[in-house]
Amino acid sequence: MAEHRIFKMSFASVYPHYVAKAEKKGRTKADVDEIIHWLTGHDDAALKRVLADKSDFRAFFDDAPRLNPDRALIKGVVCGVRVEEVEDKLMREIRYLDKLIDELAKGKAMEKILRVPKD
Repeated sequence: MAEHRIFKMSFASVYPHYVAKAEKKGRTKADVDEIIHWLTGHDDAALKRVLADKSDFRAFFDDAPRLNPDRALIKGVVCGVRVEEVEDKLMREIRYLDKLIDELAKGKAMEKILRVPKD
């Protein structure tokens, strides 16, 4: 089976779309970055490096310092597909990120997006 083309796309080519989607709904680039930090463990310097190097999605997730174990709490539909049912591991990671950006654009509170447990 052929590899999905998004795996080879540069993260830097999609990142501005994540930011634009968030900003269009009154959120910020900092909010998008916070989501990426939470999901992948990439800090600001690492994210800047990924963007400058034009790393593809596979490298972006393969090189993630620490994929957040709470990402398994991300549920729902994005692009007509339930994220928790995506079988390909890399595609599931991409869909997790897509879902978080969708939640941000829909105005969801950051604590809920980042699955912060209630006291």
